Amino acid sequence: MAARVVLSQGLRQLAISPIAFTVSSKYTTNLPVLLKAGGGSLSFARSFSKPSDEVSSEPNTESEPTLVVDQKDASKMRNRVIPVETSMKYLKSKGYSTTYGSEPVWVKYRRNFKGQFAPETRKTCIRQEKLSTGNPCPICRDEYLILDYRNVELLKQFISPFNGAILPTQKTGLCQTKQRELLVAITKAKNYGLIAFDVPIREYDYSDYRS
Repeated sequence: MAARVVLSQGLRQLAISPIAFTVSSKYTTNLPVLLKAGGGSLSFARSFSKPSDEVSSEPNTESEPTLVVDQKDASKMRNRVIPVETSMKYLKSKGYSTTYGSEPVWVKYRRNFKGQFAPETRKTCIRQEKLSTGNPCPICRDEYLILDYRNVELLKQFISPFNGAILPTQKTGLCQTKQRELLVAITKAKNYGLIAFDVPIREYDYSDYRS
């Protein structure tokens, strides 16, 4: 393994159980990892390997370290592409009902802000294919919630049952990026006829216009 590593100071003893698996060389740059040396001590490291380098979880020699990705850091990665069919099956699964119940996904979400009045939501929760905040929005925190025009059951959770309007971010807590994706998905679903909506109709009394 031809990767060069830089060790951090003062982080020798960690109470995290790492999980070892093969890491693609595409995502090794600027990826926080745990470096398991020959002595058995664990410490944070940052890999600066080139794209041509091959990083594997199998140890080669005693002098070469083993690349181990932190389990906590791996849960924040959002580089996987989840198909919309998988998201539709997830909404009908037991795990979804246990987590959210029969309520929409944004009901139990609470924002962290200072002051009495809630400010505008953040621009995005994901930066460089990774969660950049500790309290992401209801869609960004669950990677199996995909905003797509075919995922009608999820889109209906963000539509008001009274007037059919799309709920604002002050109520749902979505970041600005996901709110734009929601607007596009709902509009496309209405154009395809997957979501029914009422068209305003006005009735006129034409007797006033008759001579």
